[in-house]
Amino acid sequence: MSSAANSASQALPFGRLTTAMITPFRPDGSLDLDAAQKVATHLVDHGNDALVINGTTGEAPTTTDDEKVALIRATLAAVGDRAKVVTGVGSNNTAHSVECAKAAEAAGAHGLLVVTPYYNKPPQEGIKAHFTAVADATGLPVMAYDIPGRTGVPIKTETLLALAEHPRIVAVKDAKGDIAGTTKVLANSDLYYYCGADELNLAWLAIGAVGIASVVGHVASEQYRELIDAVVRGDLATAQEIDRRLVPAVEAIMTRTQGAIMVKAALKLAGVIEHATLRSPLVEATAEQVDWLTTDLKTAGLIA
Repeated sequence: MSSAANSASQALPFGRLTTAMITPFRPDGSLDLDAAQKVATHLVDHGNDALVINGTTGEAPTTTDDEKVALIRATLAAVGDRAKVVTGVGSNNTAHSVECAKAAEAAGAHGLLVVTPYYNKPPQEGIKAHFTAVADATGLPVMAYDIPGRTGVPIKTETLLALAEHPRIVAVKDAKGDIAGTTKVLANSDLYYYCGADELNLAWLAIGAVGIASVVGHVASEQYRELIDAVVRGDLATAQEIDRRLVPAVEAIMTRTQGAIMVKAALKLAGVIEHATLRSPLVEATAEQVDWLTTDLKTAGLIA
């Protein structure tokens, strides 16, 4: 990446290439902060401008608040001088999300990822009030996470446009797949969009997303960096070639079973982590799934 392109990336609130980072565990299920620092360093060394920790891929539903703060501090110690560290603080309890946001700010996080409240399915006015309360709680920039397939409710276009008026709600991690709605928000607000679905990365960059928040980026950061840079310089043919080459990897990690399961298996295959341990109810990939994964990653040119 050229120095000019690097400067442009750093001017954005969370850069262009971000990865939704796993949380490594030891075989006994305990938090492995040394391994987390190794993963963070690996990702930043391979082109990430920011890391999103304590999200779904980071198994946030099964880590404690104290563990989340410890992970923030460990990640900052490893890469905080080279990349933004954004942490998930969202839940379906606004008061708890506010507490987590304040704890994240105190720990030194650079930004907050706030997911739509899940399971209790609030109306749009409740969603707006939730995001506003979390954004009001700290001085940190907020990336709203719109993923109705997991939360049960979308952030509607009108709600996103209203939230865009808040000075600290600056970005959206979009896994909704609504190209028309996304285009409308982009046309009528200053929100920065990050694609949150790897199969749609090129399409979202083409309509105006500034970057991606990837899972497959754990093993394809260099390739996604090249794809983003190609789009920025207007080289669609190169971007298409990279995107198509990565299709087997996206399918392997995001469609065979749950994403955190497969991306931990992929990182183990790549030698980045020693253990692919997950916390229940997630379970490690089966031998058959690892065989499929190995073949697909080889086809994509990501492992030898």
